[in-house]
Amino acid sequence: MRAWFVISTVALCSCGGPVVFQGQSTLPVTATPPAPAAVAARPPPRVEVRDNKIEIHDKIQFDYDKATIRPESFGLMNEIASVIAKNPQIKKIRIEGNASAEGSPQHNQKLSEDRARSVQKYLTEHGIAAGELAAIGHGADHPIADNGTEAGREQNRRVEFVILEQDVTHKKVEVDAQTGAEKVVDENHEVVRAADTEAKGPARPATAARKKGG
Repeated sequence: MRAWFVISTVALCSCGGPVVFQGQSTLPVTATPPAPAAVAARPPPRVEVRDNKIEIHDKIQFDYDKATIRPESFGLMNEIASVIAKNPQIKKIRIEGNASAEGSPQHNQKLSEDRARSVQKYLTEHGIAAGELAAIGHGADHPIADNGTEAGREQNRRVEFVILEQDVTHKKVEVDAQTGAEKVVDENHEVVRAADTEAKGPARPATAARKKGG
């Protein structure tokens, strides 16, 4: 009897058919797929060339009531110098200092002029040709915010960069219908000068420097 039992067990285990387990149920397995890695957004540039000005989306900081540029603004100043150097079409820039209405008009005028010249000096010491830069102070004459609040006065203490002269290129391009290749058939280089309301005498008209056809 014992021998028959062993033989039967071996035969059952060697069977190639499926083995069914009764009383079992399928357990669903759920999982949340991993989220895609977030792409870090690049911060907006602090310095941009826009039409007839160089916009800075930050502020040049000076020592209180002085024209000394604070060290925390050196990085911003270096970016300004880099942007100017990377845009050789810009030929002339006017650095404009502005002050809040605190203090006397004479003091504010001198402070705004000194700060504009301080920025000019920094840029020339960092590779920008002196002939490309001019400096002027407006005192408190050009406010952009309310001088009746400290927040407004802080906004009015600022330095701006106006492009007075730049070389603008106009190109006429033809596209080959078969290959899609582009060919420049006409090219004009025009020196554009902004209406310089701060300079003496009338603004010089824009003139075409050179023309290339092909």
